[in-house]
Amino acid sequence: MEYEEMLKKAVKNLPVRTETRFEIPTASVQTGKRQTVLRNFAEIVKTIRRTPQELAKYLFKELAVPGDIRGSELVLQAKVPPSLVNQRIKEYVRDFVICKECGKPDTSLQKLDSYTFIKCEACGAKRPVK
Repeated sequence: MEYEEMLKKAVKNLPVRTETRFEIPTASVQTGKRQTVLRNFAEIVKTIRRTPQELAKYLFKELAVPGDIRGSELVLQAKVPPSLVNQRIKEYVRDFVICKECGKPDTSLQKLDSYTFIKCEACGAKRPVK
């Protein structure tokens, strides 16, 4: 058997690659007179594999509003447009979830001394975060 034939046979026996696309759920936002409630906050943090406190802290800082976590919802003490909330969540995922080396969302945050690192479970890359 020649090399070319063996190569064709090996390629034919490879499993079909199915790309699982990572999608962040769109925030279900309910806006009141003085507050904004993210109804599916628990679903979002489960999808991005982060603690509710980590994402909430980021949103409070980036949106410049106080708030708290009530059950599976995040309550912001200001009227915030849904588009802005979704934009900030996407920025968080880009900066703190997606691996810069391989582009996969299979990462975890690790704290060493006063530094926080993103460790990719897919490719093994490790990088500091801001």
